[in-house]
Amino acid sequence: MIRFIDLHRDRFGVELICRVLGPAVQGFLTSRGYRAAVGRAPSARQLRDDLLVPEIARLHAENYGVYGRRKMHALMRRQGWDIGRDQTERLMRLAGVRGVKKSKRVFTTRSDTATVLPKDLVNRKFTADAPRRLWVCDVTYVATWSGFAYVAFVTDVYSRRIVGWNVAATLKAEILPLQALDMAAWDAGDDLTGLTHHSDHGSNYMAMVYTDRIVELGAVPSTGTVGDSFDNAMAEAINNLYKTELIRQQGPWRTVEQVELATLEYVWWWNNQRLHGELDMRTPIEVETAYYADLESANPAPAGQGSQ
Repeated sequence: MIRFIDLHRDRFGVELICRVLGPAVQGFLTSRGYRAAVGRAPSARQLRDDLLVPEIARLHAENYGVYGRRKMHALMRRQGWDIGRDQTERLMRLAGVRGVKKSKRVFTTRSDTATVLPKDLVNRKFTADAPRRLWVCDVTYVATWSGFAYVAFVTDVYSRRIVGWNVAATLKAEILPLQALDMAAWDAGDDLTGLTHHSDHGSNYMAMVYTDRIVELGAVPSTGTVGDSFDNAMAEAINNLYKTELIRQQGPWRTVEQVELATLEYVWWWNNQRLHGELDMRTPIEVETAYYADLESANPAPAGQGSQ
């Protein structure tokens, strides 16, 4: 109420505003009450709000402006602020920020009916007991002023880390998804023994050049079905978040190269800074670091080996 009067007092005057709105709005201030309120020293709550609202706005902007109440609350706690979830929501309203809503899914793959397809080894169970046990892959697209940019992601199911990605102006297997796979394989030392590679039936993933590379690396191929978001649900969800958090927020996009640079920055943020609700509000890098730390403590090196 005080803020409303402050905004309109120069045009209408305090007395007129209070006289007109007093009978219409239950609990509205009198002119005397307004003057008493503005003459008081700021309360402890107001001082805290004045401190936290800019911080909320800053952190929200640093995270692509996509966090809702839940993630902003977790982020504020990680920053050392003793703050509740409802308080976070109230401060977000004061800061004029809010989370983004996911977009609808668009199908981007085409099935080759003449190809013998690998079995579905995942059966919609997107869980893994360690990194490099199960990777999920999918393709999405971005409309630019110079044509379509196609984006391929390879994601580790255990940590939800994007381990490989590529942006290209074509869907050809040897250019788009294969380079994403090679990036992920390089990060794993080019040895994917014991890993299951899961994708849909898209012709770019079923191409011989791609499937041969999976086998060469020691991985086992697995496929869901085209047009069924449940059979490749995690990969579809990552595509959806990418479109929601980056593409729709920062467009329009002019060139494929512009999308590529933005995707590079987004993948770093996703892996190193973005809080994931499925990971108990941790980042993928934190999850993998904790896994290998636990593994090392459970299997200490023999005496003297560390100094060799």
